[in-house]
Amino acid sequence: MTASALPASVTTDAPVADHALAPLAVAGAAFAFLFWRPAAMLSGDWWSNPEAGHGLLLAPVAVYLAWKSGIRPGARPNLALGLALIIVGVLVRYASGLAAELFTMKASMLVAAAGLIAARWGGKQLLHWWLPVLLFALAVPLPELILNAIALPLQFKASSIGAALLRARDIPVLLAGNVIRVPGHELFVAEACSGLRSLTALISIAVLAGGIGLRFPLSRVVLVAVAIPVAVLINGVRIFLTGFLVLFVGPEFADGFMHTTEGWAMFVISLTILGAISWVMGLVEDRLRPLPADPEPDAAFAEVSE
Repeated sequence: MTASALPASVTTDAPVADHALAPLAVAGAAFAFLFWRPAAMLSGDWWSNPEAGHGLLLAPVAVYLAWKSGIRPGARPNLALGLALIIVGVLVRYASGLAAELFTMKASMLVAAAGLIAARWGGKQLLHWWLPVLLFALAVPLPELILNAIALPLQFKASSIGAALLRARDIPVLLAGNVIRVPGHELFVAEACSGLRSLTALISIAVLAGGIGLRFPLSRVVLVAVAIPVAVLINGVRIFLTGFLVLFVGPEFADGFMHTTEGWAMFVISLTILGAISWVMGLVEDRLRPLPADPEPDAAFAEVSE
C-alpha cells in the first residue's frame, strides 16, 4: 500500500501546482492591464514631483522588506477578503477614471494589490507585511488640495518661528503673514520653503525607523508624532538662518545654490535629531524588556533590524 500511494501523490502534485499558477498568471495580467496607467502616473510623480520624490526610496525599500520577511508560516488563501478588496479597487479605479481624480486612481492600485495578496495568502499576510504596505501607502502623493491646505499653515508657522528667532538676536523684524521684513530686505517664505517636503520625508523615515528599530506600537506612534514638531522647528530655524545670512552676509543666501544647500544641511540635522530620539527610545525599550505587543510583525522584521 505504501508503494502504491507514493506514485499517486507524485502524479497529483504537479497538476495542482499548475492549476494554482494559472489563476495567478491571469490575475497578474488583468492587474497590469487595469492599473498600468496609475502605476505610470505614480512612478512619474516620484521622478518629477518634488513633493513625492520620497517614493523613489520608499517603494524599493518596501519591496525589499516584503521579500526579506517572506510568507508567514501557515498562510492560507482568503478568497472572500481578496475578492472584496479587488472589487473595491476596480470600482474605485473605474470611478476615479471617469472623474479624473488622480489620487484615488493611484490608491485603488494599492487596494487591488492588497486584494491579490489576501486572495493568495490570506488577510494575515497583510498584517505580516504591515510595514511594506504602510510604506507603499506613504509613497502615494496626497492631492494638491490637501497639500495646499497643509502648506499654508506650515508657511505661517515657519515664518513666525524665524521671526521670533531673529527678534531674539535683537534684529528689527516686521512679520506680515509669510513675509518677513528686516532692515533693507524682504523675505517671502514661499510654498517650497514651507517645510512640507522635509516633513513628508521625515514622517516616512520615522515610520521606517520605528518599524525596524522599535518593538512597541506606542513607541512607533510617538516617534512619528515627534517627527512633526522636529520638522516644523528645524524649518523655522532655517528661515532664521536665511534672514540672518541675508542681512549680515549677502542676499545670495535667499535663493539659488546656497539656499538649497542650507535646506539640505538643515534636513540632515533634523534627520540626526530623529535618529537620536529613536536610539534613546530603543534603549528605554531594552531597559523595560517586556514582551512586544505585536510579536508577529516584529518577528517578521527582527532579521532586518539585526
